[in-house]
Amino acid sequence: MEIILLEEVKGLGKKGDVVKVAAGYARNYLLPRKLAVEASVKKIKALQEQKKAITDKNIKEEVAAKGMVQKLDGLTIQVAGKVGESGKLFGAVSSKDIVSALFKNHGLEVDKKKLLLKEPIKNLGTHLVTVKLHHKAQAQIKVNVVAEKKA
Repeated sequence: MEIILLEEVKGLGKKGDVVKVAAGYARNYLLPRKLAVEASVKKIKALQEQKKAITDKNIKEEVAAKGMVQKLDGLTIQVAGKVGESGKLFGAVSSKDIVSALFKNHGLEVDKKKLLLKEPIKNLGTHLVTVKLHHKAQAQIKVNVVAEKKA
């Protein structure tokens, strides 16, 4: 019996695979647990269309990410923070601060979850921050942390 897997089944295949199994295994285990559906020409065609749509979407996302990488790579942004007497920052520069500086100074919108900070920035100076926009596209930006001017 041919079935289409709705979820990954160990030893059988991953989601979306069309596999042949014993009729009893399908009827008594896979179908009742909604791990698979019976394969028909209509369902197989719908599955192929879904896979094509997902592939097209992934390609568009990758192209958009690579375009954004070209804008971001090597970019230097400046973030001001409150500094104490000893020259250390009060608190830290967060990914939210970096994202808002990117938008304010360069008009680029980046999700704060895409910034890979190894540790919070707590010192003045220039720091390298990686922006991972896609699993195949990432950029390095320089964040220059300066003392906030007193009014």
